[in-house]
Amino acid sequence: MHITGIYVALAVLLVLLLAGRVIWLRNARKVALGDGGLPELARAIRAHANAVEYLPLALLLLLVIELDQVRADLVHGFGIVLLLARALHAWGLSRHSGRSFGRAVGIVLSWLVMLAMAALVLWRHLVLDSIGG
Repeated sequence: MHITGIYVALAVLLVLLLAGRVIWLRNARKVALGDGGLPELARAIRAHANAVEYLPLALLLLLVIELDQVRADLVHGFGIVLLLARALHAWGLSRHSGRSFGRAVGIVLSWLVMLAMAALVLWRHLVLDSIGG
């Protein structure tokens, strides 16, 4: 199985898109470092940073699940929800500094998919292994 690679590649594209937006805004607003006190740039920086903070651990969990030979459709399901969640969160945060649909749904889905993957890994390695499954 080589499923995780697809989601890693798509996640890299998302991170590069978010980084590109930060670079574009910095150049357009002539801000060399930080956010220059500009709310739009601050949101872009946080959208990029949040993706970089969440994606590595989530993708690592996805890889462990794939290496554990979990059904391919389940691995794809986790990967799709993860990327959708991170894209929604980035979109929502980029548009509003406060509450927004994208930001709220994105973080809830991110946490749920990460919790589900972590629970599955723990279940397979602690419970099933102990009973010989």
